Amino acid sequence: MSKTELLTRTKAFSLRILKLVDHLPRTTPGRAIGNQLVRSGTSIGANYRAACRSRSRVEFAARLGIVAEEADETIYWLELIRDGELLPAKKLTELFHEADELTAIFTAGRRTSSRNQTSNLKPQTSSP
Repeated sequence: MSKTELLTRTKAFSLRILKLVDHLPRTTPGRAIGNQLVRSGTSIGANYRAACRSRSRVEFAARLGIVAEEADETIYWLELIRDGELLPAKKLTELFHEADELTAIFTAGRRTSSRNQTSNLKPQTSSP
């Protein structure tokens, strides 16, 4: 998946999160979880944009780690909405799927980036 496609995908996910939060009940739990969900769900795209502007591979890998953490945290808040019966589970299915995919994409990207860093740090052996 290209950088442009991921930027578009994470932005679309953020917008879907914002729409979902508008449907949460205006109760104390609904507002509290909604605020957390907005923070983590929109942070995915914002931190990925920042990763794309990284000055080094180390910074890029660190940013991707943050993106993966935010995506996983988003899943947690969606689970609370489902398990707390704040919204019907069927309204959450697509967002769960997308959050899970984004978590997997960015976790794999961070691992690959970190692996590439350590392989670049190993001393090169010269052949006789």
